[in-house]
Amino acid sequence: MGADHIQELCAAARHDHAAALRFITCGSVDDGKSTLIGRLLVDSKAVLQDQLAGVQRSGETDLALLTDGLSAEREQGITIDVAYRYFATPTRKFIIGDAPGHEQYTRNMVTAASSADAAVVLVDATKLKWQDPQLELLPQTRRHTLLANLLRVPTIVFAVNKLDAVDDPAVAFRNIRAALEAFTAAARIEARATVPISALKGHNVVEAQPGWCDYHGPSLLQLLEQLDVTPAETDEAFAFPVQWVEKFSSSADTSRGRRVFWGRVATGLVQPGQAVTVLPSGQSATVAQVLDHARRPGDVPARHSAGIVLDREVDISRGDWLLAPGAFEPSREIAATVAWLDDEPLVAGRAYWALHGHRWVKVKVKRIVHKLDVNTLAEEDADHLEPNGIGHVDLALQEPLATLPYLRSRTLGALVLVDTASHKTAGAVLIR
Repeated sequence: MGADHIQELCAAARHDHAAALRFITCGSVDDGKSTLIGRLLVDSKAVLQDQLAGVQRSGETDLALLTDGLSAEREQGITIDVAYRYFATPTRKFIIGDAPGHEQYTRNMVTAASSADAAVVLVDATKLKWQDPQLELLPQTRRHTLLANLLRVPTIVFAVNKLDAVDDPAVAFRNIRAALEAFTAAARIEARATVPISALKGHNVVEAQPGWCDYHGPSLLQLLEQLDVTPAETDEAFAFPVQWVEKFSSSADTSRGRRVFWGRVATGLVQPGQAVTVLPSGQSATVAQVLDHARRPGDVPARHSAGIVLDREVDISRGDWLLAPGAFEPSREIAATVAWLDDEPLVAGRAYWALHGHRWVKVKVKRIVHKLDVNTLAEEDADHLEPNGIGHVDLALQEPLATLPYLRSRTLGALVLVDTASHKTAGAVLIR
């Protein structure tokens, strides 16, 4: 395998414009997130006529009802859970997550952001003192922007909404954009763009309106069509969580094992001839063959499914990891940021199941180091974490895991905590 071909595979994984872009809409309550998604679906012709007929109120189309799917959401007029919708343009496919704006549903927003390629943070111009050049942003706007940055969402875009409902849209947009730039500069967050829109009227959502609000850039959809998906972690050492073990019915070839280990490459690249070690057994082997998702032989980079055949029989089962030799130092001690999802508070001393890849291990909360203010991410002393709280914790694992900091790898740096009694998902863990 030539080095040039490996570089081509890695480059393709890093700049994949053909892949579906997964983005979330977030921000304050009633900023128009559901309406924006409805506008994207309608104007991109992703909604059928009978669907439009089902979201009529007083003879007019209520775009928000296209995404507020729960009966409680329709009754209360708010978004509670994350609603996912799919649509496509001639140049791109999209997966949208409509994240709730209420602080009590912060955990739902965290869940959606953890796998997003981009975050569109809506800002409602009508809720701000838009005439004031020194205006203050709403707490939820700051909170969701900070959380998106904490969760390593690669691209953050601000969409200033409801500018059609203010007396001077150009002044309002100028002052709000200045406030957003001051906030992101102070928080050391890099935002891709700030776009003036009207989700209700459709201004600058799908079709650009040059000059409106003194803005001459692309529409929100045109901007999203240009974004990269989250880069595949091809620069890290090879790591592969085994999801399924397939046994050949028969094999006369004694130069390789008789099983195929299937899963999705987490980091790096797998190709025939490379050495691997097995976690937790520590055994070593060499890759004899690599199959892609269609069972075609070839090399497979991170974020793609692969079937791996080794050169000999090794005891491997679901949940084990195949790793590049010497590249990882499995540890039983983890310092992490946790987003607490359970209704019961997190306290030191509790034991949970932790899921890493497809491997389950018991974990104990040694101590709560700090609680984070979700509005500022300032650290505060705490002895517990309330539901929807975020904090720094120290964890002790019953068995060692091969991990990387979340800043380097979204896959190897993330765990899910599960309550041992109720089996409910209790926390999302980002390794520090």
